[in-house]
Amino acid sequence: MNIGKLILFPVAIGNDDLGYSLPPNNLSLLNTCKVFIVEEVRTARRFLKKAGYIHSIDSTVFLTLNEHTQDNEISDYLSAIKDGQNIGLLSEAGLPCIADPGAKIVKMAQKRNIEVVPLVGPSSLMLSLMASGFNGQNFAFVGYLPIDKAKRIQHIKTLETRVFKENQTQIFIEAPYRNNQLLETLAATCSPSTLICVACDITLSTQYIKTKPAKDWKNTKEDFHKRNTVFLMYHA
Repeated sequence: MNIGKLILFPVAIGNDDLGYSLPPNNLSLLNTCKVFIVEEVRTARRFLKKAGYIHSIDSTVFLTLNEHTQDNEISDYLSAIKDGQNIGLLSEAGLPCIADPGAKIVKMAQKRNIEVVPLVGPSSLMLSLMASGFNGQNFAFVGYLPIDKAKRIQHIKTLETRVFKENQTQIFIEAPYRNNQLLETLAATCSPSTLICVACDITLSTQYIKTKPAKDWKNTKEDFHKRNTVFLMYHA
């Protein structure tokens, strides 16, 4: 009996030409799937159309997995694989399962001995690390920093301590509408010589990646509001 696979499809970070960041083979493999697990159906449909998906979008099955999805709702999401169908897992942007809820589905697939196929594609975290000039052999992605101002400042100080004690690059992100506030806090909290890299709109025509000491980020004229941005911290 043929058994399907769970295929992890990276998605372009922005709306630029897909060929710039996604291998052609990824796009052809999309056509082997008629069931997709996605964060948001509307953006998933838009991506498939742009990728040249050959099947009817209206007859394609979309299963939602996001921060609101309960564990008991996903128990049968992989059932089509038993019937020999491939299932595609799509991120909203970048790699599935990296800062992404798709890890729950992959964990389930591994427990059920289902073959998982990860595909090559853009990762804003790794691309920003590559371009930062920071330590690429010892780094940590710490996700989102606390929203509470006092807790955020304390957490930044903790991350800065790791930078110096462990020689470890710290990588973190923020909700796009709070990017400017985070950068202001970093510039005010970190030691003046601590290096901060801001990597914004990676792979897009508006891409911006700069590494500067914290003191040089004060009063910056750059605006990162509502732009997909990765922040990195390291020592001089």
